[in-house]
Amino acid sequence: MTQILLVRHAVNDYVKTGKLAGWTAGVHLNDEGKAQAQALGERLAHAPLDVIYASPLERTMETAQAIQQHHPHLTVIEHRGIGEVDYGDWEGQAISDLRRRKMWEVVQEYPSRAYFPNGETMRGVQMRVVNAIEEMAAKHPRQTVVAVCHADLIKMAVAHFLGVHLDNFQRIVISPASISVLVLGFGRPYIAAINDTAHVQALSQKKQQTSAAAD
Repeated sequence: MTQILLVRHAVNDYVKTGKLAGWTAGVHLNDEGKAQAQALGERLAHAPLDVIYASPLERTMETAQAIQQHHPHLTVIEHRGIGEVDYGDWEGQAISDLRRRKMWEVVQEYPSRAYFPNGETMRGVQMRVVNAIEEMAAKHPRQTVVAVCHADLIKMAVAHFLGVHLDNFQRIVISPASISVLVLGFGRPYIAAINDTAHVQALSQKKQQTSAAAD
């Protein structure tokens, strides 16, 4: 069976702009994100990893590289199949403006019917990420694969392999720098973990202790 670690990238400052990032270039991890990625790398330092895939965007590649530093025999392989949603005309627009559009409500409540002007459909995105994961499983039997990508794609993949309808995928929480574990073989798929953030929580506790000691 193939074990696939679905990892969400760490945090960045673009969210503070209130705009939809999508495939916007130049979105890098901020200092907090770099610390999260480092903690993630340390968490997986002794894991028997065989391959590391990542969405081509900077924030995912930087997160993947933090893992790869502990596995110098591996290289990070870019994979567009696990790239961010193509939001088309919505990319870079203010979320406060997008909330006023009728399609926003469809995206939130009925994503199986949602589409982005000159971009992808949500159904298409789920099919794309599931196909990419199945491709990884077929290519790397009995190995452990890391796939660093984005929150919605991980939610969609987890929903698919749990047998949950796409319209309910937003009920799944996927936090920055989290690990979700999928196991694929010839039988039923297994979800071994969802949104594991123990390493990020430990980082936050360490900060709190340092702050308390400084006071």
